[in-house]
Amino acid sequence: MVFIKTEDEIEILKKSNMLVSETHAMLTKEIREGISTIMLDKLAEEFIRDNGGIPGFLNYKGYPNTLCVSINDVVVHGIPGKQTLKNGDIVSIDCGVIFNGYYGDSCYTFEIGNVDPSIKELVKNTKECLYKGIEKAVEGNYLGDIGFEIQKHAENCGYSVVRELVGHGIGKNLHEDPEIPNYGKKGRGLKLKEGMVFAIEPMINLGKKEIYQENDGWTIKTKDGKPSAHFEHSVVVRKNKVEILSDFSIIEKNIK
Repeated sequence: MVFIKTEDEIEILKKSNMLVSETHAMLTKEIREGISTIMLDKLAEEFIRDNGGIPGFLNYKGYPNTLCVSINDVVVHGIPGKQTLKNGDIVSIDCGVIFNGYYGDSCYTFEIGNVDPSIKELVKNTKECLYKGIEKAVEGNYLGDIGFEIQKHAENCGYSVVRELVGHGIGKNLHEDPEIPNYGKKGRGLKLKEGMVFAIEPMINLGKKEIYQENDGWTIKTKDGKPSAHFEHSVVVRKNKVEILSDFSIIEKNIK
């Protein structure tokens, strides 16, 4: 079932998604060569709780942490631990919160130090994929229109789109209907209506699209070992222009 959110619900969703963005903005000041991923996780949990939220990923279906921290060839669901960030890494930090009973969810891929130019291009173009998909999340369009734009831009740039992992509706539950694939055909799938709220999240690989899951039951990696980038916004379908609930600008003003 696809839920149409009321304006009151959307106002709460704005607050929950802004808390996610503010958490990312705080982390941006800490993300550097040598910091451990578990330290980033602890900082995020403390910040979320101090600001009246609940970590949305912690214990969700058994997930053990507040953040998913995915480095280089880890596509998603990297579990924080003793591993430290290194010069040249890219790291996707996915964060979720619960605020006043509603979820926020957003991901940003950060560059650590001197990143190889080809990988920097992957990061830049993955973010472009996100916004090209978002542009199609308006009333009267179809789910396939979103995926088509993401896939077209990624493949035109020479990259591949992960198929098994998708965006999703979001509200009182972290994952609601419908699923939002990052590939598709124009005019196919669910017709979009005002008040639908989605997390759109392209996961784009530098190499081939194939992935695998590690034995921990969470960590997803590229099969060919090449890097993957991931960006995510939660958005509201509107009549003429999509409304983005999360905010990258407060993250990017802290990036040196």
